[in-house]
Amino acid sequence: MIYLDNISGTPLHADVKAAMVRYMDNGFGNPISQHRVGDEALEALERARQEVAQLINAGKTEIVFTSGGTESINQAIKGLALANMQKGRHIVTSNIEHQAVLRSLRTLMRMGYRVTSVPVDEYGLADPSDVEKALTDETILVSIMHANNEIGTVEPIGEIAKITRRRGVLLHTDAVASAGVIPVDVEELGVDLLSMAANQFYGPSGVGALYVRTGVKIAPLLDGGIQENGLRAGTQNMIGIVGMGKAAELARSEMSGRIEHLLNLRKRFIKRIDEIEETLINGHPTRSLPHLVSCSVRYVEGESMVLMLDEEGICVSTRSACATGSLRASHVLTSIGRDYNLTQGTLIFSFGVDNTTDDVDASVKALKRSVEFLRSMSPLYHKK
Repeated sequence: MIYLDNISGTPLHADVKAAMVRYMDNGFGNPISQHRVGDEALEALERARQEVAQLINAGKTEIVFTSGGTESINQAIKGLALANMQKGRHIVTSNIEHQAVLRSLRTLMRMGYRVTSVPVDEYGLADPSDVEKALTDETILVSIMHANNEIGTVEPIGEIAKITRRRGVLLHTDAVASAGVIPVDVEELGVDLLSMAANQFYGPSGVGALYVRTGVKIAPLLDGGIQENGLRAGTQNMIGIVGMGKAAELARSEMSGRIEHLLNLRKRFIKRIDEIEETLINGHPTRSLPHLVSCSVRYVEGESMVLMLDEEGICVSTRSACATGSLRASHVLTSIGRDYNLTQGTLIFSFGVDNTTDDVDASVKALKRSVEFLRSMSPLYHKK
């Protein structure tokens, strides 16, 4: 099997698995319990919190553990909106956000909040000046993703943060696709809240974290105990959190080598994909995640390509994992100007640290065969 769908979830790193197994063998206490078993669990919890904080250059007390990226995003957006409703009910976002952002905002709109969505250019970049124009005296939050999970474009969050700071508006960024993959520094970015997930950097699924800058007030979404500084009630997923902590430690120490390897794979893939005529690479050519290529193929349907590649043992995706199965065109691709037919013929190849150049070559050859076969049945395609 050649796994090229790492943007949907990375395989568990062997060292992460070992750390989780060690904890399962020896740890079972509740971190809130006031005895030695509880103290041992608390120590493991805080050690993991420190590792995650160091990954994004945050303070340990600024990290809130969650069940994953989706919960982190919901907690950031809804929690901040509920805690600041007296200040205003206007939120600014972009046209290419993840469904977790868009649906959180949709819920808030039903509660009387207003949302302004700024456009992006043909590469998927939001213009900071458009964000500034969208701000009003009622704006309490701007939520713009750090890197897009479908086309890989990295947004100018640092520039946007300068504007929001000057205007006294809080800034959240969805960094699920980027944290642990590329350098993410909350101080350099200037964000107030940042969402992340362990399964994007070889940690376990079902665990994530939310960075909340010291002094930022948000309301909890779950009512209950005092866990996570009162922001996320419920006994922590200790096995997952230990795994996330180890994955964060490894990501920080191995990041430069991983990026170099992934960039080489990405460059090779983009060069080889030219062998297939009438294909188009989506996203920014340089401001992009190092491991992701979004490729649109004319006159071919994406789901058919995925199935044919899967038969050859190659795993790729057609769009965000959370939107797979939807017959609607990707809102990300339509936002950058792709027509409906082209959006339906789009595949996302996302490479991992275990992939090789042989994997790239094999995937391009298999894709070429599938495209030739499918185009041979298309009434729209005429070979040049």
